[in-house]
Amino acid sequence: MRMRLEDPLDFESEDQHIRTSRSINKRRRKVIGLDDLLNDHYEEKIRLEEKEAKKRRQKRYDSDEDDDRARNGKEALLSRFVADCQKQVSEMVAEDEIPTWGLRLFGPKKDPLQWDFTRLGNCKLLEASVDSMINSMLELDSEEGDNFLEGLLMNGWLSNWVFTCGHVEDSIALWAFYQMLYSTNEELQISACDFWCSVLRNDTEVDASIIRLDWHPKYAELRDALNIYGYLMDSSANYSSHSTAVHEDSQIDGPPHNIKSWIKFLTACFCARYARQIFSILEVEEALGGIIFLFVDRHLQGISYFISECMLSALSFFTDDEWNISCESIANGLANRIPKDMNCVRVLECISVVNARSKHLRNKVALQILLNCFDMKVSSMKDILRFLLAISVKDKNCDFFKMYRNLVLIDNWLLSDPPLDEKPTILELWNRFLRNCSSQITSTDWRSYASKVRNKSSYLLQNQRKDPQ
Repeated sequence: MRMRLEDPLDFESEDQHIRTSRSINKRRRKVIGLDDLLNDHYEEKIRLEEKEAKKRRQKRYDSDEDDDRARNGKEALLSRFVADCQKQVSEMVAEDEIPTWGLRLFGPKKDPLQWDFTRLGNCKLLEASVDSMINSMLELDSEEGDNFLEGLLMNGWLSNWVFTCGHVEDSIALWAFYQMLYSTNEELQISACDFWCSVLRNDTEVDASIIRLDWHPKYAELRDALNIYGYLMDSSANYSSHSTAVHEDSQIDGPPHNIKSWIKFLTACFCARYARQIFSILEVEEALGGIIFLFVDRHLQGISYFISECMLSALSFFTDDEWNISCESIANGLANRIPKDMNCVRVLECISVVNARSKHLRNKVALQILLNCFDMKVSSMKDILRFLLAISVKDKNCDFFKMYRNLVLIDNWLLSDPPLDEKPTILELWNRFLRNCSSQITSTDWRSYASKVRNKSSYLLQNQRKDPQ
């Protein structure tokens, strides 16, 4: 093995002191080398730059996190503010969004009574109509039985034949009455209603001869029909005043299609009083209260015109002496039946003030409802107004709904009462009450119905109405 010049000698490798000294000299030469210094400088510079860049990235990241946290905090604060505003606005408008009146007056229907129409075969009118010439004109076959009679009714020939004869046999009258109230064939039940109304309207014409009826319905038959329709005699005990259309499309609950014919027939009966009195005074009082009560069923809004016509015809049924007594009875019965909520306002406002009797009825109903609302703690309008003036609108327990209801009721009573010039005390109390409500309730009072009371009282105060005589 060839020995290099720089290799230590044999004895030097064995000497520990010499080996350590040579190692130190070797490291010392490496540290002070120019290339090593330059490399160390560049490595240190790169390391410092990387450290600074890392710090900048960390600072920027922390800043972004701070910005995100601040932004999220502002968004959360804004969201809470918006939610609070929405809640307050919802509380303000909730009373307008929820229906404040409405009762379901009809429940499950019953099967109608099966009436015996076997005597139709012995009807002289049908025997006469079997004439071949009439059959050829009507293009009807008498062997079809009931279909033949239905065809006569729907084509109008039955009415024409009755007016020609001046006589309606009991079997025909009973059969047409049954079809009017219970037939599921809409065209047939409308034709039957028109038949009966034309016969009864004929009684009201001056120059017309009265058609002789072998049978006419009694009030009991009409009450039975309502019972079969599922009419609830005391609906306030069965449904809440804000009951909406549960099972709205149901064929079981709700008023039947025949109720319109029932109302039109009742109207015709009232109008025919002076030719043939079908109902007694007490029965008309009960019927009128029931007719007015129909206004609170939202399902019957589409036929409210016919309900109003029936109400007005019932009002004209009474003589002047009868009306003075009956009006009190009708008002008491209606006020005792109606719930003490916005349904009473609905009923009152549906009593159209078109004549002296309707104005009188509206006045009596309004006063009786007010007395019932105060549970007979008061006995007159003066007592009611003094009681209301004693209520502080600043009290947190103040019931503004009741105040609004009473405002509307009193306004309707005053509207149909004799001139207030004759009642200066009532007028003075009323104006003081309106001023209290309009001035002491602030526009920022968001309690339920507070704004309604303030706006209503301000309007009434600025538009004092006197009912001219």
